[in-house]
Amino acid sequence: MKPAGSDAYEPYPDDPNRAISKMMDAHGNDVLRTAYFYTRDRHLAEDISQEVFLRAYRNWRGFKGDSKVLTWLTRITLNLCRDKLALRSASEQPTDPGLLALNRIGSVEEEAMARLNRSELLRHLASLSLPYREVLYLYYYLDFTTTEIAEATSTPEGTVRGRLHRAREQLARAMKKEEIGDDESQQGRQR
Repeated sequence: MKPAGSDAYEPYPDDPNRAISKMMDAHGNDVLRTAYFYTRDRHLAEDISQEVFLRAYRNWRGFKGDSKVLTWLTRITLNLCRDKLALRSASEQPTDPGLLALNRIGSVEEEAMARLNRSELLRHLASLSLPYREVLYLYYYLDFTTTEIAEATSTPEGTVRGRLHRAREQLARAMKKEEIGDDESQQGRQR
């Protein structure tokens, strides 16, 4: 058996206080981003992030180290997000529709273009059903393997691979459809 919380890089301390502190430093942003991506509400994402680390603290001694700490934290995050969203009213709108703070890129123009590209991609991602959004986020944003996604989502790995394939296809179709629509509107303006 591996020591509790063994990661590919460094083992975590047995003491829950020190382990949680190290987890928050290493994975706090990933947990917050995942919660925000899932809920699209900054305040709710912050609450979920705090609850994730509280649950991790309470259950640290029971963590066997069968998966990476980030995979374990992501599983807790996804479960909490699902629980919180199930409790929210269907008519409630997110309080923070903007993106989380982004790293500055070079010039203002470059940053504006990067934000536009991210917002276009996120808009297309948002049009996908939740299982497809989830698998794309975990695969491309958190660099999870299909095995890690399967562990985090409690889904068979074959299902994860199928969802990933279908999600890529749907995303490509949505982006191509918009591209064709943009080309047609450009041609109409030129006439």
